[in-house]
Amino acid sequence: MDRELLLEIGTEEIPAGWLPGLTAQIGLALETRLKEARLSIDEPVQTYSTPRRLVAHAGRIGERQTDLEELVTGPPVSAAFGADGRLTPAGAGFARKHGVADDQIERITTAKGEYIGVRKHQRGRPASEVLPDVLAAVLRTLTFPKQMRWDATLADGKGDLPFGRPIRWILYLYGGRVVPLIIGRSAAAADSRVLDISTGAATYGHRFLTTSGRPGRALKVKHFDDYRKRLAENFVVLERSERHDRIGRELDAEARRRGGRIASALVGQGILDEVPDLVEYPVVVSGAFAPEFLTLPEEVLTTTMIHHQHFFPVCDDQGTLLPVFLAVLNMQPEHPEVIAINMERVLTARLRDARFFLDTDREQTLDAYTDRLATVLFHKKLGSYQEKAVRVERLARSICADVFGRPDLADYAAEAGRLCKADLATAMVRELTELQGTIGGIYAREDKRPEEVWRAIYFHYLPIGVEATAPPSRAQLGAAAITWAAVALADKLDTVTGMFAAGERPTGSRDPYGLRRAAQGIVRILVDLPELTGLDQRLTLGQLVTAPGLDEAFWSFMIDRVRFVLEQRGSDPRNVRAVTHGAAADVSPLVARRKLETLPEFTESADFKQLAVLFKRVKNIARNLGASAPNLGGTLVEAAELALAVEVGRLQPVIAAAVSSGSGYRQAFAEAATTGPAVAKFFEDVMVMADDPQLRDARLRLLKQLEDAVLQLADVSEIVPEADKQE
Repeated sequence: MDRELLLEIGTEEIPAGWLPGLTAQIGLALETRLKEARLSIDEPVQTYSTPRRLVAHAGRIGERQTDLEELVTGPPVSAAFGADGRLTPAGAGFARKHGVADDQIERITTAKGEYIGVRKHQRGRPASEVLPDVLAAVLRTLTFPKQMRWDATLADGKGDLPFGRPIRWILYLYGGRVVPLIIGRSAAAADSRVLDISTGAATYGHRFLTTSGRPGRALKVKHFDDYRKRLAENFVVLERSERHDRIGRELDAEARRRGGRIASALVGQGILDEVPDLVEYPVVVSGAFAPEFLTLPEEVLTTTMIHHQHFFPVCDDQGTLLPVFLAVLNMQPEHPEVIAINMERVLTARLRDARFFLDTDREQTLDAYTDRLATVLFHKKLGSYQEKAVRVERLARSICADVFGRPDLADYAAEAGRLCKADLATAMVRELTELQGTIGGIYAREDKRPEEVWRAIYFHYLPIGVEATAPPSRAQLGAAAITWAAVALADKLDTVTGMFAAGERPTGSRDPYGLRRAAQGIVRILVDLPELTGLDQRLTLGQLVTAPGLDEAFWSFMIDRVRFVLEQRGSDPRNVRAVTHGAAADVSPLVARRKLETLPEFTESADFKQLAVLFKRVKNIARNLGASAPNLGGTLVEAAELALAVEVGRLQPVIAAAVSSGSGYRQAFAEAATTGPAVAKFFEDVMVMADDPQLRDARLRLLKQLEDAVLQLADVSEIVPEADKQE
């Protein structure tokens, strides 16, 4: 009989940014460990979370493990049996080790030869005996951006149990009964007040709110429906989507009550996506600040409210900010007006600081701060930010004039490159680091710098997102679209190439210098260059990256980032590999994007699949024609090879035209697909490696022509599942 499994890990408050990933992780970890333990799962594991709990619920888990039939292989038959057919010491030792009689030994044929083996049957254990190990494995599996040691141990032979935050309780029920597991405390924490943590049947409500009894008291539960009900009664909204929707509704209602609406154009989705992971019982209150602060730049106001206080700005119907803010609390206050007054005091103090920093900074022009960059270290092997600014200035000028072909804008790009890091030395950025770049652009605008300069500075840290809709947009860039692209590329290229040259490379989840983000920004600009700048240039990575001494690890990193961006935008990984084959320096992200807009139309057609399956064979055989092999002047004779030659001759100009123009890929892929039957017929009827050297040479050259033509489009063998590929 299947039974319900409920797991809740109660912790100290988990950072909001961690929760989405951890919520997915706990479900995947539990499902994986249950399958490894041979416990059947009839329904997907459902996951939930609040700042103080990670929850996984499986509606139907098998009552016992499935039985295990295991085939254990031993030594080769030649070593296990003697000439007389009896077991050798090696064979007898294998039988003795596994406790089987001689007649239970089987002969097993494998790809490597014939071996002896035995079949062992292991009866499944009850789920209640297996589930403690499942939980221990889940606790070990979860990963965090930062782990902490909290003097906890598990009796699984692995010692300490680091975790993202200290665990305070674990609810672990199977069929309504507690599954026992104890998290012990290390000797260093030995104290009568430091207790082991044992799994139980109790959860805990809101820390400060309750309908009866003491807030935050233990709540005994029997099953998931009871669990959800008890939490709701004790002011914990378990469903994240419910908290999100509730916050949205209350924000809209409170904004209307204050005569405005949420400044969604300024807020975006970021804070609204984060706040539900900060609270268990959301309640919205509002406050106000002095209208005089509306003279501050809008970016300063909203950054102070959103990033530092998690407040929501309010604007009128024309989008003009009002001296009002909204906040989401984690409880229902008895006197919300008192809470609002305290929040107003905090915000007012921060806005006064911001105005002081602004007034201090504007005592001199942005240009004056460039000298101070000499005291701000970029990297010990790459020098200060002043040295970086010099490199970015030079590179931005070169990209604008030589790569983009716009020498008329090169001076603007160089000026923006020289000034783009100057705001790092300002008082405003030292206090509000989120404004780096942005405040530099504002100061440059106030210094009467041209739009091509100040907007390039303002947006040069972007893009961060890889989506086509991620900021900046062409409308936001205005007249600075080309100069922005030059400066943004120069800054990111200098960072990535410089750090690789200095030996700083991302490893696993470690990327302290944000090299992946910088490389993805480069790719995003190149992929969307026409839409962002109006320049329809199919730039390759090699055309941009001219720094000397970069090794294979750098190019491997860059092509991985190209593929990541394209895959994140919805392309099949096999198709992405197909259009990004070859040397990384020769890959054009824009060309790859355009091919991927067409390629999926053909990947399911029978002819294209036929070509794709055979193309790996084409490549393998074509390698027999050395790069410097002399042309022996052989002539094709078989009907199948003559037919293929006609197909190749027809295909070559179509592909060449598509590659040359950067368009027409749909027709080129369609024409390539029609060669599939001819390639299949060729391999069916023709022996490529003929005895006649001239005939062999002619056939190899035909396949080489086909390979060269198709590879200009894509390595179509990559779209075939590995199991279907032919050697």
